[in-house]
Amino acid sequence: MPTDDASGAESTPPVIAGNDAIAAAEERAAHTADANIPNLTGLPLPDDTANLRQGPDLHPGLLGLLPLVGVWRGLGEGNDPASGKYHFGQQIVISHDGQNYLSWESRSWVIDDDAQYVGPSLRESGFWRISGPDSDETIEFLVTHAEGWIELFYGSPLNQTSWELVTDVVITSASGTADGRQIGGAKRLYGLVEDGDLAYVEERVDADGDLVPRLSAKLQRHIG
Repeated sequence: MPTDDASGAESTPPVIAGNDAIAAAEERAAHTADANIPNLTGLPLPDDTANLRQGPDLHPGLLGLLPLVGVWRGLGEGNDPASGKYHFGQQIVISHDGQNYLSWESRSWVIDDDAQYVGPSLRESGFWRISGPDSDETIEFLVTHAEGWIELFYGSPLNQTSWELVTDVVITSASGTADGRQIGGAKRLYGLVEDGDLAYVEERVDADGDLVPRLSAKLQRHIG
């Protein structure tokens, strides 16, 4: 998990070179290569797959996001402006069906100091897109939050295994965020770390207009 520095801000997750990431992925594949997400049968469409070895080929336009595809599970730390710091478990499913986008689903749950389940927490769904030449790729990440708000992130790959995103639009529904607090813009950084896990940090604008750490986690590949 990303660690705090002396100032209390969460550090950027270290990333690894593309060749090292591929080698590490091949080693982990001995445990994850045969698994995939379940699908309901009967549709005249390709099934979603979170395993690049199974299902339709990945669209060539998504090569800049290829290392993200899979199912990731792990632990993280949150900092809620109303209730303070807490720990959570999380699963992220990043899949595709051969079209030029990735599907995103994230579910998290609050845990206690012994990593035991306490209750449900944040939930998201959305889509990733990437466009432009290799030297100027632009990522679009449209994410819907179960609490009643939508965000559009734009960003770019920092290298083959890390991606930085910043919100461009945040829309809150009439019934969204039951506690009445206003949702500010956010910045997210995702990266594969030295052991091949997926780490991320989210910072979000608070009521004073400052960008402060809100979420960080380190997730292990479960499928793919």
